[in-house]
Amino acid sequence: MNQPDDPNSLKELLDRLRDGTDGQRRVSVGDILAVVGERSFGPLALVAGLVTLAPLIGDIPGVPTLLALMVLLTVGQLLFQRETIWIPARLANRSMEQEKLDKGLDWLEKPARFLDRWTRPRLVFLVRGPGQYVMAVLCLLVAAAMPLMEIIPFSANGGGLALVAFGLAIIARDGLLALFAALTTGGTAWFVLTNLPG
Repeated sequence: MNQPDDPNSLKELLDRLRDGTDGQRRVSVGDILAVVGERSFGPLALVAGLVTLAPLIGDIPGVPTLLALMVLLTVGQLLFQRETIWIPARLANRSMEQEKLDKGLDWLEKPARFLDRWTRPRLVFLVRGPGQYVMAVLCLLVAAAMPLMEIIPFSANGGGLALVAFGLAIIARDGLLALFAALTTGGTAWFVLTNLPG
């Protein structure tokens, strides 16, 4: 599900997002998908998680759900081996201000450098072959729960962190990080279930 020209680090992905959307007044979901690569599962999950976690972007109501919908549509279609990915125009055209995206990317620079120092290829069987498909299914579950997470304080942060960990695990071929992502998913699910309204 990943492509040969996928980024090899979180810092490289942030640079691609910044360079690929530079000079635009507003950045749409379609623009982000075009920069990341619509056939690349790892970077897609990573971007969705980063946007959810980033201040000024992830705090905008509905944005985490929009990115989660992008994950659901693209990863779901990739799991069924579709050659081309279909995204509704209404979703692809949803946008945010370039300035807010840039500020969010700037805020993520330092965490990106820190994470890149600690990730490396290990337990690779967990992020290749069948292991990658298991992670894709877990990402779909996180994305499907994102609308509910938006109404439960702090739970969307757990979902965003899980997506970041899954995406980065695939990019860095880091199976240990994949295990952390699975644990984060489980912890977030427990938090959501124990804090449901009513």
